[in-house]
Amino acid sequence: MPRPADFEMNSDFQPLADALYRERVLRARRTPPEERVLDGPRLFDYACSVTLAGLKSEFPDASETELRAALRRRLEIGKKLELTR
Repeated sequence: MPRPADFEMNSDFQPLADALYRERVLRARRTPPEERVLDGPRLFDYACSVTLAGLKSEFPDASETELRAALRRRLEIGKKLELTR
């Protein structure tokens, strides 16, 4: 995962961060292609479940239907933002 250009890490933590990043890269390289293909939908499902949990916290009295509608609205906003880049 690339870091923003203006990001500066405390030099004490840099070796640890580099080691963690390297391990992530090596793990990704070991992942079979068929697993990598499935990672996208899995990550999307996970992100949706986290967003739904946040919506439930934000709107505790909302029904499941209302929460799913709010999730769809947020996904549409994200899609529009992505298209404007």
